[in-house]
Amino acid sequence: MLLTRAHLIVKGRVQGVFYRASARRKAEELRLTGWVRNNPDGTVEAVVEGDTDMVEKFVNWCHEGPPNARVAAVDVTRSGATGEFTHFIID
Repeated sequence: MLLTRAHLIVKGRVQGVFYRASARRKAEELRLTGWVRNNPDGTVEAVVEGDTDMVEKFVNWCHEGPPNARVAAVDVTRSGATGEFTHFIID
């Protein structure tokens, strides 16, 4: 299994629509570790690590998000997994 890491900044109407809770559920479903948080500028930021295919599924999900979200853009930076996380949390 090839492990990878993705750092995401999700832009649009993504706060106040259960984006973080939905992202946590999706990450847990995909067996990913990391975190998600709201930023003061209205974006949602996440870092996920795990199997490359599962990370890509998470990234694809982030382009849609939960039903009430309106995602305008997702900036993604990929790198090697560090193994620093044991589970996925809302920060």
